[in-house]
Amino acid sequence: MSMYKLFLLRHGEGAWNRENRFCSWVDQKLSEDGVKEAQDCGRLLKELGYNFDLVFTSILSRSIQTAWLVLEAMGQEWVPVVKSWRLNERHYGALIGLNRAEMAARHGEEKVKLWRRSYDITPPPIDESHPYFSEIYTDRRYSTCDVKKEKLPRAESLKEVLDRLLPYWESTVVPEICQGRTVLIAAHGNSCRALLKHLEGISDEDIASVTLPTGIPVLLELDAQLKPVKGRQLLGDQQKIQAAIKKVEDQGKAKAST
Repeated sequence: MSMYKLFLLRHGEGAWNRENRFCSWVDQKLSEDGVKEAQDCGRLLKELGYNFDLVFTSILSRSIQTAWLVLEAMGQEWVPVVKSWRLNERHYGALIGLNRAEMAARHGEEKVKLWRRSYDITPPPIDESHPYFSEIYTDRRYSTCDVKKEKLPRAESLKEVLDRLLPYWESTVVPEICQGRTVLIAAHGNSCRALLKHLEGISDEDIASVTLPTGIPVLLELDAQLKPVKGRQLLGDQQKIQAAIKKVEDQGKAKAST
C-alpha cells in the first residue's frame, strides 16, 4: 500500500552538460535549454496536481536554480528549500572539465563508461595542480559543510556518493517524509541514482544501466517502511523521455570521425 510520495529530479541541462564535459563540483548555472526544462517540469507537476511541502537540493547552483524554477512554475515559491553538500553531484576528481567524447576516443568507451556509471570504481583524484582545484576548494559554500574542508572528497565512486548521502537521507529527509510531507529532491544524476539504488535495492551491476535525463521528474511511491510499492515512474511524454535517456547514454561515446 502506498503511503508516501517522493519525487527525485536531476537538474535541468547545465552549460557543461551541453558541452559534454565532466562538471561535477564546478559550479555552473543552467543553460537556456536547462531553464526551459525546469520550467516545463514545474508546469507538468502542476498539471498533474502535485504539491510539495519541502524541497531538498545540493549547494550547487544548477540544482538550486532548478528547484526555484520548478516551484515558480507550480506557483509554490513559498515552499522551503533546504540545501546540503551531501546531495552534490559525484566528485569526478581529475576528470573534471574534460570532454566525455574526447576521453572515450582516447581511453575507449568502456573505460569512460566505468568511470561514469560503475558503482565502486573511483576516478583519479583531483590535486592542487588541477585547473579547477582552487575554484572548488576556495569556494565559500564549502566552509558551511558539516565536515572540515580538508575532509571533503577529492574523487568519488557512486558507492562513496551513497556513503556520504545516506546519513543525510536518514537523519534529515526521512523524518520529513514520515511526517506525511511530500518531498522533492532536486539534485544531480549521480546523487539521485545513488538514492534510487538504496531505495529500490538495485544491484551493483544493474545500477550502471540506470539513466536519469535532465529535467524529468521521477515519482516513487513508498510504503510505511519507505520501500517502493511499484516501479519508479518517469513523468511526462514517454517518447521524449526515451530520447533524452539515449542522449545521456551517448555522451560517453567517441564521436565518429568525419
